[in-house]
Amino acid sequence: MYCRLYRTMDRFHKPEILVAAKAGGEFLRKFARVSRDSGKWKCAFCLTSDGKAVKVQRTIFSECFYIMAMDELSRVTGDKDMQLEAEQMMEQLIYWVQVDSSGLGRPQLPGDVPTNSMAVPMMLLCLVQQLTEGRGQDVVQKYKEVEQWCVQQILHHVQRAGTAILENVSVDGTELPGCSGRVQNPGHALEAGWFLLQYSAERGDEKIQETAINKFMELPFQCGWDEKHGGLFYFLDVDGHCPTQLEWSMKLWWPHCEALIAFLMAYSQTKKPELLERFFQVYDYTFTHFPDAQSGGWFGYLTQEGKVALDFIGGPFKGFFHVPRCLYMCERILDDLLANKDRTV
Repeated sequence: MYCRLYRTMDRFHKPEILVAAKAGGEFLRKFARVSRDSGKWKCAFCLTSDGKAVKVQRTIFSECFYIMAMDELSRVTGDKDMQLEAEQMMEQLIYWVQVDSSGLGRPQLPGDVPTNSMAVPMMLLCLVQQLTEGRGQDVVQKYKEVEQWCVQQILHHVQRAGTAILENVSVDGTELPGCSGRVQNPGHALEAGWFLLQYSAERGDEKIQETAINKFMELPFQCGWDEKHGGLFYFLDVDGHCPTQLEWSMKLWWPHCEALIAFLMAYSQTKKPELLERFFQVYDYTFTHFPDAQSGGWFGYLTQEGKVALDFIGGPFKGFFHVPRCLYMCERILDDLLANKDRTV
């Protein structure tokens, strides 16, 4: 985030921000990568302040954010080794996801059904967009196949004859039995929606744009918005049963961040007023509930009624990402809308 702000926004193009970004990058390169028995690298999810690994997750997400960090840092420093490192880690992720996941350290147990979790193709699509942004056609072509795979995997989550977005489906794109198959995550669906919007805009694909808005934005918003107290639920059960996740009814910071980006981006592409109305609806709730007037940061975890449940500003799963990315992207979209307001209806 420091690198992106430094690179693309004049008011953040300050030496101290670049110094902080470089220090973080050096720390990650030195300590975050953890060698496995297979000879492949994993990234620690949690480190001590002096760089000792505390926890390595059996997922791809720590590696995903490592790739984003190295790619952005390479752009502001011109360090080609960092860019190469990001691309090498990306190749490892693609192998884990598409070929052999054993390197993640999660053994295949007899009762464990292979699952297409929407978070995986979503994050890979996000990484493709990160790695190819502003690069030449050779880089774009390098990731074209995996990008198309990600889009198709995301689209498999449109279920129940197009009336629901389910978080987990089978590897062949069918609904899974039990509570796992009934899970809905409105925030994830909205985030996937704007990833798909970016994909459709780059290719002029109106069909994907329509699917992104109608299925990945309108549907999860309609089912996920709490009509009584406002805000987006964290998890839902598509059949209306009580979700098994204990925090399902809480209002978290990041789904609201993704909703703000999604609806503003959708409006900027279509100029449909109802999408701007959705943006303002989310905006009003978000900015009256999450910001901490004392610290300037955002609280992350609210009760269903909208009261602060946990008063820390940063924690193991809430870092400097969703909020600044949201504010950054919304500002960029709004600037573009204002710059072209004569063509806006």
